[in-house]
Amino acid sequence: MPPSPPPDPAARWVLDCRGRPLDCRPGRVHVMGILNVTPDSFSDGGRYEGVQAALERAGQMAEEGARLIDVGGESTRPRGTTYGAGAAPVGLDEELARVVPVVEAIARDLPGVLISVDTYKGAVAREALRAGAHIVNDVTGLRYGVGTAHAAADYGAPLVVMHGRGRPGEMVHVEASDDIVGEVAVALAESEKRAETAGVRDVIVDAGFGFGKTHRENLRLVAETDAFRDRLQRPVLVGVSRKATIGRVLGTPEAPVPTGGRVFGSVGLAALAAARGASIVRVHDVRETAEALALVQAAEQARQRAAERDEEHGGEA
Repeated sequence: MPPSPPPDPAARWVLDCRGRPLDCRPGRVHVMGILNVTPDSFSDGGRYEGVQAALERAGQMAEEGARLIDVGGESTRPRGTTYGAGAAPVGLDEELARVVPVVEAIARDLPGVLISVDTYKGAVAREALRAGAHIVNDVTGLRYGVGTAHAAADYGAPLVVMHGRGRPGEMVHVEASDDIVGEVAVALAESEKRAETAGVRDVIVDAGFGFGKTHRENLRLVAETDAFRDRLQRPVLVGVSRKATIGRVLGTPEAPVPTGGRVFGSVGLAALAAARGASIVRVHDVRETAEALALVQAAEQARQRAAERDEEHGGEA
């Protein structure tokens, strides 16, 4: 029997989204538009609860440059001084009722976009995939169960595993490590292993900006996005959009800029993440981010072309 061919080095970077490829090789970055069908998300809660309102918003984001739409039916707003008591838990039936009809509508009316479902409940992931979703986004990183991983594996869907400290809605911002990059990388590697053991082929990692970290830790995680890409050899998703760290940097810890004033800061951090190797940026402000990323990619391509020309000329006899 002849030996098996060596694995394709591009296999980890070109994701199979249920038969549709998503090219995440270095230098390529995609915009994921946030669609919260919740009453209590920190930035846009209550705006897109009905199916028609959600579908219209999804269509707008697709026109503005979103390659993916991330549909979430349970807020992960953390408790603390910024957001108060935090998000209330949502029962399974309620989350299904919020998410599945929206996924069905987007799959029917917007066939060009990839649909991600933002959930840590295996049953929600499974029903959303049955309704037409392509990716599962688990903000717990499989720390409390592998139901989402089994659902993703059964449907041949990629799985996002995110790092966080504590449960969604209960995450306290405590400095717990002198090496936040190392801590997060180790935890993500463990989540990746759980996903692979459950049968998931394509894993995306997310360092969890704003999920149980201090503001300084959050900023460092974005600045060192390439560390996660290089150490884990997986596509990296970064979600910084309108989060509290941006409000503090633009204002003060005591008087952070409100969510509506965080657009330019969000775009700037997303552009930095892309320049540092992020494959997917998860955002509220799609058009602004897509335009910024187009310039980042154009500049990087110009640099690469110049380097290739220099190499060609330097190699001439």
